[in-house]
Amino acid sequence: MKVLSPYTPDVLICEDDDHFSHMIDFILRRESLRVVLAKDGQQAADYINDNPPTRLVILDVMMPFLDGFQIARQLRNDPRWRNVPVIMLSAKSNEKDIVKAFDEGANDYIIKPFQPTEFIARLKYQLRQSA
Repeated sequence: MKVLSPYTPDVLICEDDDHFSHMIDFILRRESLRVVLAKDGQQAADYINDNPPTRLVILDVMMPFLDGFQIARQLRNDPRWRNVPVIMLSAKSNEKDIVKAFDEGANDYIIKPFQPTEFIARLKYQLRQSA
């Protein structure tokens, strides 16, 4: 999934649910962030392999082909992407999944559904920390 464009997107969104991906895309574009969408884990993995790092990655936990934990592991093992902040999203709110996300290298974990204002605050915090 090589993206040919004159700029590197600010945020890679990996989300298989069209409703959530469009909502997140809308929220981030309102914040003047450039976004690229991956519809499943394989598209996300291909994007990571073929493109320069974005400033932030938003990962759904449950996706077809490769899940968010696998993608987080790939990010942390790739020297180019290793330091990019990762926010994981999931409807799963059990402690086991949250701990696993942090063990795989997530910087934050947000449970769906979420409040857009809180989501933006967490995203901006991660962007400031990585600047």
